[in-house]
Amino acid sequence: MTIELSGASNFRDLGGYRADAGRAVRRLRLLRSDHLANLEAQDLCVLATRLGEGVRVLDLRGVAEREAAACAIPAATVHSLPIEPTIVQKLADLLEAGRRISAADTVGLMQETYRNFVRVNTPRFASLFEHLLDAHEAPLVFHCTAGKDRTGFAAALILRSLGVSDDDVMRDYLLTNERLKMPDASRYGLTPEVGAVLWRVQPEFLHAAFEAVDADYGGLEGYFREGLGLRGAERERLRQLYLEPGS
Repeated sequence: MTIELSGASNFRDLGGYRADAGRAVRRLRLLRSDHLANLEAQDLCVLATRLGEGVRVLDLRGVAEREAAACAIPAATVHSLPIEPTIVQKLADLLEAGRRISAADTVGLMQETYRNFVRVNTPRFASLFEHLLDAHEAPLVFHCTAGKDRTGFAAALILRSLGVSDDDVMRDYLLTNERLKMPDASRYGLTPEVGAVLWRVQPEFLHAAFEAVDADYGGLEGYFREGLGLRGAERERLRQLYLEPGS
């Protein structure tokens, strides 16, 4: 379910997806977004009405990103789980070296970024789940800058941990392409073709992350247990907190 905000085009609720035993993910408990620095006064009114007080925010942006654009939700409790945006630096380095970057090059860099979510940044995603396992009734918003890559992988992990189907996980992931307002690529010295890869998502990106999960952990269940510390008790706790009660 999308929540229309002028200052965060990719803000949406994970609630409503069918999960284990036909139970649905609870509404307005787990929300994903692009960054929250540009929220306008009307946006804040909408969020106060829909989410109430005591919103928790998990910020997956790198240090410089966070310092340049602080969360605008008053009195929100913000926890920083920094994952540095390596794709930006790699593209900048290639451009500075005089390399002509193609759309195919960018796809490859994006896939490597997603593999590194598993191979480099698993401790950050494990910390995210530690916050999810805290017993709070307050809504939890997790985000990065565009709300598509770091946030997209986090959302996929959360939904899969609750038993949401692969098809629905991919459907949620690809909604970014309908929601996110793309910037002008030329502002960053990039061609429109490269910008169309960089500021959108493709199934191949998310597949690359899960291929790394399979290669390094023998599958998703192994990743949940060994990478993220989610064993039987933790998985059941997540279901209790974030799924509607069974009939």
